[in-house]
Amino acid sequence: MIRRFQRCGHGPGTLTPEDQAVVDQFRAMLTALRNPEPWTPGSARDIAVRVGPFVERAHTRPGDDHGPEMIAVALVHPDTPHASAYLHGRQLGYTERGWLRCETSAILGFWQPGYAMLTHAAAGLPLPDDVGMEPAHYALYIEARKRDGSRDGYTLLRVGPYTQTRHAQQDHDRITAALDGRETTLVPGHRVSVRYAPFDVSDHQLFADPYEADAVALLDAAVAGVSA
Repeated sequence: MIRRFQRCGHGPGTLTPEDQAVVDQFRAMLTALRNPEPWTPGSARDIAVRVGPFVERAHTRPGDDHGPEMIAVALVHPDTPHASAYLHGRQLGYTERGWLRCETSAILGFWQPGYAMLTHAAAGLPLPDDVGMEPAHYALYIEARKRDGSRDGYTLLRVGPYTQTRHAQQDHDRITAALDGRETTLVPGHRVSVRYAPFDVSDHQLFADPYEADAVALLDAAVAGVSA
């Protein structure tokens, strides 16, 4: 959209404050595009990612790199964390996506305010149903760690993927309750604990499907296998 700049009442060649703000935003956008700040894996800073012809702001999930080609992100409204941005983000579908698998080739660099003009939110458009990213599902890792402080040990059981995070949280709580008072007795010399973390798609064959069996039963079977 091309905006006609108004000069009435401000003298020849003088922009209104509103038009000056638009000019400043446009200049910031050009600066961001011409001088992207390269993204580096492992950083907790927000990034700018391509979504079709638009650019969106995204939170990263450090430690969830899938090799050099994939990372988990959550798309957020460009004006995050302001309260008005949350409300507007809900209206446009930003808050319903959860964590997504983003190809690193779609990353422009670290987020800069200048990119805000290029978002769906700035155009008053909702995010499309298909943003070109698959869900980054969660999993549970039940681990047996030695009690000598060395943190040596192994993963006793992997459960996943959970297609909804609330299901993963429910099983996490159930397993935690089942372990209560037995953490140090199930596996001799080890402390057993459960960890809620991203699903590692590259090791999918190592995971037990949580929708085919009860998570606590899977834990009991794994412990029985160790004791046998």
